[in-house]
Amino acid sequence: MFRLEEQCSFEQIIKKSTFRAVAIPVDCEEIAKLALQTIATATGANHNCWAWRIGQAYRFSDDGEPSGTAGKPILAAIDGQSVDCVLLVVSRWFGGVLLGTGGLVRAYGGTAAACLKAATLTAFTPIISGQAKILFADLALVKARLDSLDQVRIVEQHFTDDGCDATIQLPQEAVQAVAQLINDLTNGRSALRT
Repeated sequence: MFRLEEQCSFEQIIKKSTFRAVAIPVDCEEIAKLALQTIATATGANHNCWAWRIGQAYRFSDDGEPSGTAGKPILAAIDGQSVDCVLLVVSRWFGGVLLGTGGLVRAYGGTAAACLKAATLTAFTPIISGQAKILFADLALVKARLDSLDQVRIVEQHFTDDGCDATIQLPQEAVQAVAQLINDLTNGRSALRT
């Protein structure tokens, strides 16, 4: 996965219509909404189509273009380049030539992809949370083994009569391995849920 280091933009003219993409790093939906509002009011464009992705959450809009011709291709460009925590807005100033649905898909998706290709991206590892109910008999061993793993840690513990409900932060790509480790250490008595 990658993240934007800073805001970037890209502009091109396709059959007399101007398409301008702006990619902005965002950490939460509220920031994405505020940035979108600022861009939409400032451009004066006929259409401000957009998509954002923050972890597993995403949204997109065609902003008046035919359904599926703008927002989904923008989101596909984001996902195709494995970018996270990003808002990407593609504004269109109509030039008088109709592009058709296929032309719109190529124009919006292509402009979004070109913007991300021009951006400065930084690789990062997405961290997610999972839960596991661990019996007291297994708790010390599980905690010791999880503490020995890179970027895996128990961030919250709620003790019950027979053990602990643990919240575990771990890299997304390590979910399967950590789930298998917990299962093996507890002989199947505990399971990681994400």
